[in-house]
Amino acid sequence: QVQLVESGGGLVQSGGSLRLSCDAFGFAIDYYSIAWFRQAPGKEREGVSYISSSYVTAYAESVKGRFTISRDNRKNMVYLQMDSLEPEDTAVYYCATDLRADMYGNSWSRPNEYEHWGQGTQVTVSS
Repeated sequence: QVQLVESGGGLVQSGGSLRLSCDAFGFAIDYYSIAWFRQAPGKEREGVSYISSSYVTAYAESVKGRFTISRDNRKNMVYLQMDSLEPEDTAVYYCATDLRADMYGNSWSRPNEYEHWGQGTQVTVSS
């Protein structure tokens, strides 16, 4: 059974950093792409970052230069390093996979492309 478990969220001041982790169970991430999404209250879920099985990465414009996605296949985990956090980054963050090696074009950022989701971890950035 595919399961994703996020951790690492919390409360941080503006300008601070957090590292989110996505722990995968029931499958080996080596062959699959993983994405991070976020959802703020009253807003739609949006794609934040993506990493393919071959380590190709993509980012939303709003986080480019501040967030870094990485993966450790030996640990079966994906990470999202978030620096220079802003109050606008406050949201529940989710990792997701559709068990595909690559996502093409901007499809990685569309929530309906993904079948498997974690439960989310709250990130709150105070001003």
